[in-house]
Amino acid sequence: MRTTALQALVDAQQQLLVRHWRGLVWLQGGAEDCRRRALALWKVLSPAAPLWVTGSESIPSELANYALPMSKARQLLGAERDLIVMDAVSPGAGFDPDAFGALSGTLQAGGLLVLMTPENWGTAPDADYSRLAAHPWNAQALTSHYLARLARLLGESLQVIAWSPEQVPQIPEWPIASEPAPRPDDPDCLTWDQADAVARLVSLRRRRPVVITADRGRGKSAALGIACARRLADGDAEILVTAPRPSAVEPLFERLAVLRPDGERRGPAFYADAGVVRFIAPDALSERVARGEVGGPGQCLLVDEAAAIPAALLGQWLKAFPRLAFATTVHGYEGAGRGFALRFRQRLEKHTPDWRAIHLNQPIRWAANDPLEALTTQLLMLDAEPVLPGGGPLRRVELPGAELSRDELRLRAFFGLLVQAHYRTTPSDLRRLLDAPDTRLVALEDDSGPQAVMVVADEGGFSPELAEHVARGERRVRGHLLAQSLAAHAGERDALTARLRRVLRIAVHPQRRRQGLGHWMIDLERQLAAAQGIDLLGASFGAEPGLMAFWRSEGMSSVRLGLARETSTGEHTVMTLTATSALGQALEQRLTQRFHRQLSGLLAFELRELVPEVALALLAEAPGVNTCSDWHASDVQDLQDVALASRDAAMVRPAIQALLLSCVKDMQIESRSKMLVLLVGWAFQGRSDRWLATQLELTGSRQVDAWRRKQLVELLSIAKRSPFR
Repeated sequence: MRTTALQALVDAQQQLLVRHWRGLVWLQGGAEDCRRRALALWKVLSPAAPLWVTGSESIPSELANYALPMSKARQLLGAERDLIVMDAVSPGAGFDPDAFGALSGTLQAGGLLVLMTPENWGTAPDADYSRLAAHPWNAQALTSHYLARLARLLGESLQVIAWSPEQVPQIPEWPIASEPAPRPDDPDCLTWDQADAVARLVSLRRRRPVVITADRGRGKSAALGIACARRLADGDAEILVTAPRPSAVEPLFERLAVLRPDGERRGPAFYADAGVVRFIAPDALSERVARGEVGGPGQCLLVDEAAAIPAALLGQWLKAFPRLAFATTVHGYEGAGRGFALRFRQRLEKHTPDWRAIHLNQPIRWAANDPLEALTTQLLMLDAEPVLPGGGPLRRVELPGAELSRDELRLRAFFGLLVQAHYRTTPSDLRRLLDAPDTRLVALEDDSGPQAVMVVADEGGFSPELAEHVARGERRVRGHLLAQSLAAHAGERDALTARLRRVLRIAVHPQRRRQGLGHWMIDLERQLAAAQGIDLLGASFGAEPGLMAFWRSEGMSSVRLGLARETSTGEHTVMTLTATSALGQALEQRLTQRFHRQLSGLLAFELRELVPEVALALLAEAPGVNTCSDWHASDVQDLQDVALASRDAAMVRPAIQALLLSCVKDMQIESRSKMLVLLVGWAFQGRSDRWLATQLELTGSRQVDAWRRKQLVELLSIAKRSPFR
């Protein structure tokens, strides 16, 4: 039986190789039995580049050189394998959705991905669920709707090689192999799609960015590498490359090294001739752009996996770099390419209306209709899309995970809205939706399905003893992001003992936006929270002026801003909340006052590189800043000395800060937002006159002084503190 089973799998692997496809072997059974069968298959196939991936500490000795912890699976991007065993059955092991997505993309044509699971998979959580178990939950007490869905889909699929204990593997009936696609004329490219993309990248024109979209395995990153090699040969002195993680552009550097063997790789840069291709993380790139250190005439920037980077950063780079390209995966765990296109298209149309779109359709590393690609897309819901608006009135519904996991169409529509609205959605987010504790899924639906969705989670409710340990930094528990952050960084023990409800995600269908659906959902949730004894309703998100304005319009106050940028997003994290009880009202007031008491000092030091637009938005929230009592007796005279005479503005900075604070809430200054942003950057963040000159396109300090004096006269008039009005 064992010999027959192994021969059937060898024959199946050969069938896949002929078709240039890859396959999934679903190996079910007990831990020891699964490992014995997987090892037998490993030995009979004699793979050249195999991998055994597990979360278990127990690894067969003969596999020590081929084993990889599940947590490091995503580091394999760019590396190719011909056999991968994913262990989700051994003690301590579990199914990691993100790892599965990453591993499937590294398997080459003719390869097998062997997934080992228990026979009763989906009836209980596995070891990987410990990442979902927020305090005080135990992983084994959670639901396992996500795993049950995977087991059901695998059992129903006609593309899976199913291998149960003491059974001959069930081999799918695959169609006859088709003729390979013709090769392009370009010798460095493998498909006509890729050749077209390379040609566009090599001939990038000023203010005409290229946007490349592709599913995985289409040679997108390799196309960037080919273009870099040719641009260096054409004399480019420096090409900047950015992506959410360095490993995302490893295929770019690998292709570059093959085409330019005379070059040299040194850390995050590749040198050839007199030029360099240099990787720089999104946060560092944003800071250098803000300081005027990169960008400008002749500079070229290539952005890979752009869907996983906030549109605000992409917009900043769009203005700074005359020649640039954005590449992104349409359906992948790095982000949602279609959501990226929707969110970013308006910026492209506004700033660079002559932008060009390229889509890579033909796969390179495997042939079209690859079974593993189709299975991975289905299991991880990589192609989730929202449904079009239908008829009938909107109704609010709460969707239990058990119900949603069995309704594939509804789940696709729900998850599709979240994917399109958020720049960084991963396969593990789907598991979190279905099985995370203290989490609720809410939707506004019409007759066609969800049109707006929201995910909320309850936090806090700690004992006073545990709250004290957490606030003192002596202990950290899983989950409770908002509550723990406010306690640890703002010193508020009550944020842990109080009951908080955090909005994790909210999304509205693109065709339903600006109809008040988001406000409707949040307002209903605020009422429900108050009725259920919740003290605070809050959110945590990347500090971007548009998002901040939305949450501020919902009556939420900013109470914390992260001091460091997130490396993958380049944004600081802001936390906002609103009270839903008397206890929450007192807590919100203390947190707000504490935050704004610290803000000016933080802007001058730790937050000096914060985007000035964000600084302005935060300053505008400060309570009681537009009263006469905020002014010192000498402030008006100091301002007059600068505005109408020749006194050094830096010597009266406190008076200028007071003037700005008194004006930021005035409705008359909305049309002067750019002027306020620049003055905030100079007065509160210590931005230099050189920075002002660059932003205003002025030359020399005298022009900057004249501009500043003119703005101060205008602001004095608006603030009604000037005798000249």
